[in-house]
Amino acid sequence: MKIAIIGAGIAGLTTAKMLRDIAEVTVYEKSRGAGGRICTRYTDSFDFDHGAQFFIAKTPQFKEFLNPLIQSSVVKSWNARFVEIKKNQIINQRQWNDDFPHYVGAPTMSEMGRFLAQDLDVKLNMEVQIKKEENQWHIIDINGVNHGSFDWVISTAPSLQSAALLSDEFKFHNILMERNMIECFSLMLGFENKLDLTWEAALISDADISWISVNSSKPDRRKDFTLLIHSTNLWAKNNFNIKKDVIIEQLLDATSEIVGKSIYNSKFIDLHRWKFANIKKQIIKPAFIDQSNRMAACGDWCIKGRIESAFLSGFDLANEMRNLLK
Repeated sequence: MKIAIIGAGIAGLTTAKMLRDIAEVTVYEKSRGAGGRICTRYTDSFDFDHGAQFFIAKTPQFKEFLNPLIQSSVVKSWNARFVEIKKNQIINQRQWNDDFPHYVGAPTMSEMGRFLAQDLDVKLNMEVQIKKEENQWHIIDINGVNHGSFDWVISTAPSLQSAALLSDEFKFHNILMERNMIECFSLMLGFENKLDLTWEAALISDADISWISVNSSKPDRRKDFTLLIHSTNLWAKNNFNIKKDVIIEQLLDATSEIVGKSIYNSKFIDLHRWKFANIKKQIIKPAFIDQSNRMAACGDWCIKGRIESAFLSGFDLANEMRNLLK
């Protein structure tokens, strides 16, 4: 039994690890690293976790999944000074601690993807399509090269990308087309000198920004001072296609107003556009399996835009697949 998994985010890696003992599994990832939105932007002087900022673990399954990563120090608690800011005023604050851990990858978020992928067959920098021939699924890269035939194909890409990949032959194609994920901007700022802030993580309301973190305050990071700013999903949706320098200027203005300090003299500035960043809570199914066509799809978009949701979707799909393939 051969299975192709498209996407090496948490859902894809979870599915692959749970199926590798009953099938020959190959994971195809179009990016240069595994992990999906658990990712890091590297520069000469600064590193930025420009996707997921942290994650929590509520379910026993996810806690068990994290145990080896915690024991290997690939995942650590981020005991940040956390605040909520509304109308530029702190309205709530608390210290995160190990009683209710807020986890991050260490020394960067990207380390999690590397750790999970290390014993899997993961093909990076590989954007692919699928083609059915003689009741087998063939994986074809963008240069037209055929990378072999498979009995099953599983897409863990965002919903609309999965819909395009699996096409309308997939039994649940219409559901995938209806799962509209929402956009977000990540603004990355690196400084020569530390900013004097009373917090390391801030949830923002009543602004075009939803989140600011002192990225360099996370465990095992480089000491160079960095800020990571997320726009709101609505603001990103309304401004997604305007020029990069205009977006940066507006987010700099909003951030300066919130922190009460000038941040225009940062040594490093960059922006990342997330087309598929988040999704509201879903209630239909945690994963979708089309047994007749031997196609499946899963991802955080099946549940909610969270790291644990990506894991649970892959976990559920893999368990269903194991029962089917007995």
